[in-house]
Amino acid sequence: MFGIERGEPDHHGMDSTRKRRQYDHRLKRLIRDTGNFQLAVANGVPRSTARDWSRPPTSNVISLDVLSMSEDTLRQEVLTLRRQNARLFAILRLLVVLVKVAGASLARRRVATCAKKKLLLRAVARSRDALSLRTALRLLGLSSSRYHTWKREERCKLDDVSSCPRTFPHQLTISEIAIVKDMVTSDKYRHVPTGTLSLLAQRLGYVFASPSTWYRLVRLHHWRRPRRRVHPPKPKLGIRATKPDEVWHVDTSVIRLLDGTRAYLYAVIDNFSRRILSWRVSEFFEPGNTVAILAEASQLTARADAPPTLLADQGVENVNSCVDRLIDDGILRRVLAQTEIACSNSLIESWWRSLKHQWLYLNTLDSVASVRRLVGFYVTEHNTCVPHSAFQGQTPDEMYFGTGKAIPDELAAKRKAARAARLEKNRAVTCRTCEPTRHAS
Repeated sequence: MFGIERGEPDHHGMDSTRKRRQYDHRLKRLIRDTGNFQLAVANGVPRSTARDWSRPPTSNVISLDVLSMSEDTLRQEVLTLRRQNARLFAILRLLVVLVKVAGASLARRRVATCAKKKLLLRAVARSRDALSLRTALRLLGLSSSRYHTWKREERCKLDDVSSCPRTFPHQLTISEIAIVKDMVTSDKYRHVPTGTLSLLAQRLGYVFASPSTWYRLVRLHHWRRPRRRVHPPKPKLGIRATKPDEVWHVDTSVIRLLDGTRAYLYAVIDNFSRRILSWRVSEFFEPGNTVAILAEASQLTARADAPPTLLADQGVENVNSCVDRLIDDGILRRVLAQTEIACSNSLIESWWRSLKHQWLYLNTLDSVASVRRLVGFYVTEHNTCVPHSAFQGQTPDEMYFGTGKAIPDELAAKRKAARAARLEKNRAVTCRTCEPTRHAS
């Protein structure tokens, strides 16, 4: 029995019939620590009394020992407390500024271990005497929903798990995740794609999970599939000529118009200078267009000692009787790309990509005439205005005709002069902080 009944005297000193019950102090402390007043109600304590026990204790009051202190002692204690408060406020200001400058916050930052969560919860509980819960959470950058979720899961002992299995019971178990890891990183299944591997695991009865779950686990845990290539890598550097008109590239590309029709682009590019020697846009795919641009390029270019080597693919526009006639006349020397050489016809393919994605696809392609006008503008800009990074600032025309040999040295001298001028100008500018120092010196 936790309660003891005792009679209380009335104001005349006589015993009253009203009885006051006294309870064990250990029961009061238990209810105050746990906050569960139902434990006291179950042991016969009235609900109102037990509820009063579960409430936090009242604030400290001035006791008789303070009233009995002398004025000098009280004055000395007040001065000491003021110095301590000033020091604590200074430290608090520094810490708040440090948190703001360093950007220390728990927002969008995962706290995985249970020990760290409990440490934060204890710190928030200790600050409740001086700060409100809202202020404490704002200083930590912790949302209210996240805090109360941690409070509900305070007894959960799971570490390094983003969500409790009891809260999300449909997630994969630890053993299933281990099977997924073994199959993803195993040499036995390295020939099976990851999406297909999820179906294979279901056929084998190992793990029944969707392909998206497998991809998510691979990204989350940074698993690497054993797929290191052992064959020789693809060549990164193609054929490079040593002078103009030594190697040419010819190719045909297709542009789809807005009405669904097609326009065919033919072009010849010089390997050494990247200059477009000749081009043509046609409504129809005709092998004669290739012969026309090759003949035009041969007439407009300066003839070298040997005929240019023409790199072309095996398309019918490049391998036909008309082109063969140019080869037989000694005007050109043809080499089929990807057949007679190891390197592909990548130089002209790269120019097609630049033409389409950096210019043509930015405009309305409603007719063949529009495509012809746009291609003509881009070819002129490419040959005469836009410098090439591989030529240290020279344009394809300057490389082809040899008129831009002084451009790299001029640009280097201008860069050096610009850096010197920038340095001098920045040193001449003053701000409010350095201006008094300059005047004093």
